[in-house]
Amino acid sequence: MEFNEKLQQLRKQNNMTQEQLAIKLYVSRTAVSKWESGKGWPNIESLKCISRVFSVSIDELLSSDELITIAETENRSGFRKMYRCLFGIIDAAAVSFIFLPLYGQPRGSHIYAVDLMSYTGQTKYNLLIYWSVFLAFIILGSAELLLTRMEKEAAADIVCRCSAVLGGLAVCLFAAAREPYVTVLLFFFFTSKVFLLVRQVPEKP
Repeated sequence: MEFNEKLQQLRKQNNMTQEQLAIKLYVSRTAVSKWESGKGWPNIESLKCISRVFSVSIDELLSSDELITIAETENRSGFRKMYRCLFGIIDAAAVSFIFLPLYGQPRGSHIYAVDLMSYTGQTKYNLLIYWSVFLAFIILGSAELLLTRMEKEAAADIVCRCSAVLGGLAVCLFAAAREPYVTVLLFFFFTSKVFLLVRQVPEKP
């Protein structure tokens, strides 16, 4: 008997609904439904909870092959979580672009490097656009970290991809504005994000 069948049998033998079992395991009813339909696996902590709730050993719940599958799934999930956290940290680090002297400010016949707080912009739109870009990065970074913390994987992945697109556009924008220091740093951030996206291991169904 497969794990999903054993779980369903144990739940029914104990006269529990999926909702009741989910409450005891501190997970959503959807998670229990996925496990019982064979579309997903619980993590190690949830397995321990299932073992305690039904007073059975983990060996009774799972075959050796199923244990290996769960371990591999959890390992991939851990790497993906780490990559999303790094993504969020990179985006949140955009706050440094506000305080570092990276912007060319013409003063008379000279150009001085100033921070964004002191920068007045070459045109009336420059300053607004620059602030908008960096605030967007900071918001995206905070969202990535929060969604990862809440284990909202699909939403976090979407935000990461949006951030990568914004990173590519920002590189082009600052290159066109002839801001070499910002462009180089943004290009480094962008390539780091692309590397993390490529490195993410897709989860097996």
